[in-house]
Formats: sequence, C-alpha cells, structure tokens
Amino acid sequence: MRDDADAGVVRLSRDGAVLHIVLDRPGRRNSLSHSMVDDLVAALTSAAHDDTLRAIHLCAAGDDFCAGADWVATNSTDRKPRPGNLSRRIPHTANRIIELVTTIELPVVCSVRGWAVGLGCNLALAADFTVAAEDANLWEPFIDRGFSPDSGATWLLPRLAGVARARRMLLLGEKISGADAADWGLIHDAVPAEMLDAGADALLARLASGPTVAIGLAKRAINYGLHASLSESLAHELSALELACRTSDFKEGLAAFRARRAPDFGGR
Repeated sequence: MRDDADAGVVRLSRDGAVLHIVLDRPGRRNSLSHSMVDDLVAALTSAAHDDTLRAIHLCAAGDDFCAGADWVATNSTDRKPRPGNLSRRIPHTANRIIELVTTIELPVVCSVRGWAVGLGCNLALAADFTVAAEDANLWEPFIDRGFSPDSGATWLLPRLAGVARARRMLLLGEKISGADAADWGLIHDAVPAEMLDAGADALLARLASGPTVAIGLAKRAINYGLHASLSESLAHELSALELACRTSDFKEGLAAFRARRAPDFGGR
C-alpha cells in the first residue's frame, strides 16, 4: 500500500493462508488518514475475493492499536465543506470498513495494545475475535468531542455489552481497560501485554486450519440472527448447511470422525 510517512500506511503481508493487515502510523497512534482508510477498504475488499485466504489479522505498529479517524487533519482546512459531506463520504469510508470486517466470510482476529479509540475501538468490536492487552484502553470519545457516535458504535456496543454499558461508554465517555472489555463480553480475551502476540498467533493458527467455508457461513448466520426471528434463522441455517455439506472439508470432517482422527481441513 502507499507509503507516506505523514499520512501513514496500511501494510499487508502473508503468512501462509493468513493475511496480516498492519496499521502503520505510530507517531499519530495509528489514527487513520484518508489514504489509510481507502487502503484498508481496498485490502478488505480484495481479501473477500481471495480463495487462498483462511483468516485475517488486524494489528498495528507501535504502542497503540488505533486512535480512530484523524479528525484534526480532516478538519484542518478553513474551507467549509458542502452540505451533506459526512452523509456522502462516511458510508464509503469508516462505515464501509466496519461492514467489511463484519460481513467478510473469513474469520477476523484483532490484536489491541495501548489505545483503541473511536473508529479504532469499533474495529476491535467488529472483529470476530479481539485479543487485547489487559492494560489496553478502549474509548468512544464522540460525546466528549461534541458529536454523536458513528462507525457502528450504537449497533455494536448494545449487542455486545448491553444497553446500560453502552450508555456508559457512548453517553458518559467512560474508558475501559482490555481486562474489563473481556469481562463485559466486548472482546474475546485479554492477556498480559507480553503474551498478546502469542495469543493472537495461536488463535489465527486454529482458525486458519479450520473448515473455512463453514466458518464463513456460520459467521454470516450469526450476524443474520441478530435481526431475524427464530423461524427465519432456522431457514437461514438450513440454506447454509446445504452449502457446507457440498464442501471437501465436510467430507474430510466425516472421514476423520469415522477414523477417530483429527481432521485435516483444506479450506475448500
């Protein structure tokens, strides 16, 4: 991706079937510039079409995960934007990132150390599995800055932690630690900072060796069930099951069960 020291960069690397997406702007706590947002959208869109991938890792360089969108740079000009600027732009930028993370049919693991703020916090909440350092800080500072929440905060937080805790974070601007985030059910796990990389690597290895199609279908069904009735969810599950049963991994799972051995899934 584009390498501009001031604007930051989104770095991509492959480790087998795992795509590592690294936010690299440590001097600004990895706040997302316009170019970084565009590159993150492009990286996730490309990954959604890549049949060789089996897991995605979202992480960051330096001591912090992400301080959110770079509002200082965004609002540094004296020129007044056109009316409706936010409603035209954000669906294709910050909101699009959250949609891609939640809908891509690959498991997304997020590693959080230091600060995860605003859009950065919502990225951590949207990932399928977020592992945070116990002393990390998750913060939704929208009200403290004088504007209402965006990038999925009002959808993610009530569903993950309940309405009362969502109000604490979104209306009172309470900061919570990685340890509390795990305790509240906002994230998958919190570990000592020195164990963060190992914890994320172990989770990625497990997910990348799983039945990728079935994992993607299950992820889609979970998200569908958040706004569907029981009967609708049952029908959706049945459609997904029809697809899963046509995969090579389904056949391997049955063969492994009959042979009483561990399955060797190929992601197909």
